[in-house]
Amino acid sequence: MKPRIDTTEFGSITIGGRRIEHDVLIHLSGEVTKRKKKLSKAVYGTSHTVSLAEAEYVCEKGAERLIVGTGQNGMVKLSEEAADFLAAKKVQVFLAPTPEAIARWNRVKGAVIGLFHVTC
Repeated sequence: MKPRIDTTEFGSITIGGRRIEHDVLIHLSGEVTKRKKKLSKAVYGTSHTVSLAEAEYVCEKGAERLIVGTGQNGMVKLSEEAADFLAAKKVQVFLAPTPEAIARWNRVKGAVIGLFHVTC
């Protein structure tokens, strides 16, 4: 079951009443886990660019959409390789600043994954 995201502010996201102070990945199952930023940091030296390795990790079989909260100020982007991989898997990607991405997350139906950056 897809959890409802209550709110976000710089440095945190509140999901189902639980405040979390790190980036999160919401799986197709609804499970919320810590984002594996090291997969992107290893390639780009920052978690502001999603690497192919992170896209491969995030993309679950059966996913139709990926909603990416790009941070409070919209700093996160997909690498070209990550974008190409997701397109090849036919996963529609929506990138927006985290507050806007949360609004989309709470409205969307279907097989959706969420990746939310909670700072810049």
